[in-house]
Amino acid sequence: MNAQSFLSTERFDLWQPQAADLPDMCRLLEDEETRRFLGLVRAGEPQQFDRLLRSAGSWALYGYGLFAVRERGRPEIIASCGIFHSWRGFGAEAGIDNVPEAGWIVRRDWWRRGVALEVMRAVLSWFDEAHGPTRITCMIEEGNVGSDRVARHLGFERYGTHDLADETPPVRVNLLHRQP
Repeated sequence: MNAQSFLSTERFDLWQPQAADLPDMCRLLEDEETRRFLGLVRAGEPQQFDRLLRSAGSWALYGYGLFAVRERGRPEIIASCGIFHSWRGFGAEAGIDNVPEAGWIVRRDWWRRGVALEVMRAVLSWFDEAHGPTRITCMIEEGNVGSDRVARHLGFERYGTHDLADETPPVRVNLLHRQP
């Protein structure tokens, strides 16, 4: 871990991705219930290594990405939250390709403790100041009431849906955005 986090909230330190984060990222997603509403996200070291590289790449190319979230003063990652640049391949009509996208995953033992809301409020404030007001998207699988509630508290509004056809059965995600 570096000597200092990138951002801090009242309870959490937010760190840019580091190679040493891989074991904690695997632990974050090993719980099946945590992955329940994550569509194509899979557990396992190779998959989490790819996610770690994508997040680091977003930071390197765009100056923003996902954060490894740790409870203040503690070493383990309890969440992955932030704004990253992605290309989902949904097509121009979906409006989610090649734009900033918000996302949050919280470890199950930290659910219902306000982690995502607290962290994402800090992230959005930092992002607006550092990158200027811009449209930010997010996608939430239908039925994920908790994440939908967080998104609405953060000012995201639903503008469409998309079916993840690679899933069996297909998974429907709601597309949301936060306008400047």
